[in-house]
Amino acid sequence: MAVNRIVVGAGYGFKDWLLQRVTAVVMAVYFLLIVTILVVVRPADFESWRGIFASRPVAVATFVFALSLFYHAWVGIRDLYMDYVKNPSLRLVLHVLTVTVLTGYAVWTALILWRL
Repeated sequence: MAVNRIVVGAGYGFKDWLLQRVTAVVMAVYFLLIVTILVVVRPADFESWRGIFASRPVAVATFVFALSLFYHAWVGIRDLYMDYVKNPSLRLVLHVLTVTVLTGYAVWTALILWRL
């Protein structure tokens, strides 16, 4: 008896694997940037912290970091749902809730960064 297999190609999952690594590198670079800024500036009060993040390049870098974090989290959580949540309806609900929460976090981050 022959088994019919669907061959999806060698690139299956490669995009998500690569984006996980790229987002991790973005977050690591941001961490080094922020540590360097904090060592140089040494903010002591709220106004000093606010001044750091009011800078357009730091605000943009922070937003890129946040988007990278949210996407990184999405891929990881989505894979967990796909591996461990067997009920397709429940999995769909969890996917929608997760995307909604992460999108809300992205909007909230933008509001915080550009309200400074």
